[in-house]
Amino acid sequence: MKIGFLVNPIAGMGGKVGLKGTDNVLTKALAMGANPVSPVRGVEFLKRLDELGTTDKTTLLTCPGIMGADEVRSAQLKAEILSMSIATETSAKDTKLAVKLMTKNNIDLIVFVGGDGTAKDILDALNGKTTTAILGVPSGVKMYSGVFATSALDAADVVQAFVDGEAQIIDFEIVDADEEAIRSDRFSVRLYGFLKGPFVPMCLAGSKQISPETVEEHENQMAVARFVTEEMKPKATYILGPGTTVKCIADILGVEKTLLGVDIYRGKKVTKDVNEKTILSEIKNWNNTWIVLSPIGRQGMLVGRGNQQISPEILRRVGKEHLIVAATRSKIQGIEGGALRVDTGDAQVDEALKGYIKVAIDYREWRLMQIL
Repeated sequence: MKIGFLVNPIAGMGGKVGLKGTDNVLTKALAMGANPVSPVRGVEFLKRLDELGTTDKTTLLTCPGIMGADEVRSAQLKAEILSMSIATETSAKDTKLAVKLMTKNNIDLIVFVGGDGTAKDILDALNGKTTTAILGVPSGVKMYSGVFATSALDAADVVQAFVDGEAQIIDFEIVDADEEAIRSDRFSVRLYGFLKGPFVPMCLAGSKQISPETVEEHENQMAVARFVTEEMKPKATYILGPGTTVKCIADILGVEKTLLGVDIYRGKKVTKDVNEKTILSEIKNWNNTWIVLSPIGRQGMLVGRGNQQISPEILRRVGKEHLIVAATRSKIQGIEGGALRVDTGDAQVDEALKGYIKVAIDYREWRLMQIL
């Protein structure tokens, strides 16, 4: 069986620096100190694949240099290299060419490391020829599409199931997110199309579910927000994650916050749209700092999607006991598998966050949920 392996080396670099994506802002991200994310995720996936023994049953076909061959070499594996040249600064053009060459080589499964933009480029390259199975190793900033595994390690498990004939092939939604709109604090996404891929329960994140704009949903959000604000400590510092539920908390506090960014609330004042560097420099007393989060609808992702500014280092300093999770009843009921998930890119931090956590779901009402 032939497995195609493709890395988008710039995917996810805009996350920690607070750019909410990397499309058209790579130079700015680099100037702000952004580091590559995809190569690390790619190597993690390959090493897990080798541990499972899947590489003994398959042939890897990959791209030259930073788009795959470098990661294969780092994982101490072997692969056939596509006959193609890539630009020094890779782009969608390189991704599309790689996909076309892979399909000509009768590939069984294409595994890509990237985000929603990469998934969209792959869909464009296939041009309606969707017989090739596709699987995403999450490495972007948002990843609202359903084709992504929940983590690099889970992606390897999905590949193993696919190779062993134990994975069902289904259609996954590919979502196109307008990064320019998101950077302007406007949520703008649309269904772009579908890609076929292997499905293994609890290993795939699923596509994001948009919160319903109903009176009942808003009332539930405000009830949750009142509960959270009543429990807040006057002299504490709060890192406020993105989302409409957390924004309702800011509304009750009487301050403005970004809808899609991360903000710091302290002393009735807000520092808006901060990145990892700003958070680390602004906060002095980590023992009196809390993080307020709301999971992504349907996916149940708590950290690692759209809030990479809250980095593993920040989570390590704050600690799980200072996480405040807020979500409406409908959002909790809609989470696939009934559990929350984390994918910070740091295995030790992910492990420290796992277990049970209280979630505020209404006024003075908690629900105990598991983080997987």
